[in-house]
Formats: sequence, structure tokens, C-alpha cells
Amino acid sequence: MSLRSLFLPHSALLLLVAFMPVQAWSSEKVYGPFQKLLSEYVIEQTLPDNGLVTAFDYAEALVDDSTERLLTEQRKVLANFDPGKLEGRAESVAFWINAYNFFMVDQILTERPGDTLVSSVWDYGGRINPFVDSVFQREKFNVGGRYLSLDGIEKGILLGKEYQTKGWKDARVHFAVNCASTGCPPLRDRIYTEANLDALLTENTRRALNTQRHLHVESGQMLVTELFKWYEDDFIESSGSVRAFIQKWAEPERRKQIDATSGMKFSEYEWLLNRPEHFPELQ
Repeated sequence: MSLRSLFLPHSALLLLVAFMPVQAWSSEKVYGPFQKLLSEYVIEQTLPDNGLVTAFDYAEALVDDSTERLLTEQRKVLANFDPGKLEGRAESVAFWINAYNFFMVDQILTERPGDTLVSSVWDYGGRINPFVDSVFQREKFNVGGRYLSLDGIEKGILLGKEYQTKGWKDARVHFAVNCASTGCPPLRDRIYTEANLDALLTENTRRALNTQRHLHVESGQMLVTELFKWYEDDFIESSGSVRAFIQKWAEPERRKQIDATSGMKFSEYEWLLNRPEHFPELQ
């Protein structure tokens, strides 16, 4: 503000302030530290049929002196961010997908029993140790002073009643949030933004369905990821049935294979940590 403005009448000052440019938020600004981690440590591999397999190189991240600083910076940004600033579907859905994916990566990198990376997210509790909350249930992730669980972000917000009422609920989210396991849909080397949200949701769903882990046609049947069993209601709500959802988002060649099938089974989900060495496709 100039020296001259100090002598303006109070009403004129208020008018001047009202027309000053407001520092707008954006996904790129909020998730800058996370984007640096993704750019550096996510490995993406395109398969011959345009499927996509990705891994996060946790071991390399841990020997990088900048990793702890980036994690700390990102946690602080989210702890101080007001979700009430989010406007509209694209901003909101992109924000919470990024939050889920960041907190999962942060969890793996920072909670290492015996200073060792877990072999699976279930090592934290849940299936193997039912007396300890699973990583998905722990309300430890701070957004705007509110502590949320990963399930709270995915099921309570992204796929919850409020977004359903607003028409923002999108079953493709199941192919965007990443549970740090080899059976998960790909974690991308870029954040979700209000500009790329729909394109990236479609791409991730389609390319995941081009992998054997998520969809395999065998003996006249579809063998599909257990995501379609656990969240069947979301896919039915979205498209009428699991088969209809797959047909809608799969690539044309994949649809032809699906049309020739008469039944559907679920493949066993792979829970190994999504490290590069756990993917045969990356060896």
C-alpha cells in the first residue's frame, strides 16, 4: 500500500482493500510438497496393452534428506488449511483424493516398526492384530485442525452422504485413492487438480482395468478386483451394476472381451506394500 493511501478517508480505504487481489488457493499450492515426492519417487510403467502399474520407492525416499522436510511441510499446510475454502465438485474431490494419498504415503514413511518399512499396511493392525485399529481407521490425520481417518476421508467424505446429495459422489474414486498395496489402482506421479480431475479419474480407471490385477478374462468369466465386491453398492449406484460400470469405463477392446463373458469372480487382493521390488512388471 502506498504512503498516499495512509491519508485516504476510512471509507476509501475499505473500498481499496475490497478490490485488492485475493491470494487464491490451488491444488498446486496446497500440495506442492507432496507433488515433489510424487515426481521423485513414483515409478510408472505402461504395459503392452496400455495398462498401468506404479510403485512408490519408499527406500529411496528415506535416504533423501529432503523427504522429512517435505512431509513436515505438507502436514503443516493441511493442518492449517480450511476445507471451507473449497468451492465446487472438482476442487473438493481433487483436494480429498490428494489428502488420502498423501496421508497414506506419510504413514508408511514415518511409522516404521523397528525402523523398518512394513511389508503390508495390515502390519499396523486390523486383520493380523484385530486388537489394534487398522491404518484405515486411525483418526490421526489433521486437516484444518480436525483429525480424520483414511476411511473417514474416503467413505465419509468422498463417498459420503453429503457428496451423494450434491451429486459429487463418483465411484471412480475407488480407482484414485491408493492404499499403498500392489493390488491398489495406480498411484500417479502427479496430484489431482480441479483442471485434471475428470480426465485423470477416467484414465486411472481405464488403465487399471487393463491390468490382470483388476480385470482378467478367463474361461468365459471376468476375474475382477475385490474392490468390486467391497464397494459393490457404489458401483451399482453409479452405473446400475458392476458389469455396467466396467463396460462404461473400460477401453473398447476390453469391452469386447467383457461382452463375451457370462459370469464374474473376484481375484484375491494383493496386500504387499507397493514397493518397486514387489511388482514383477518392474523387474
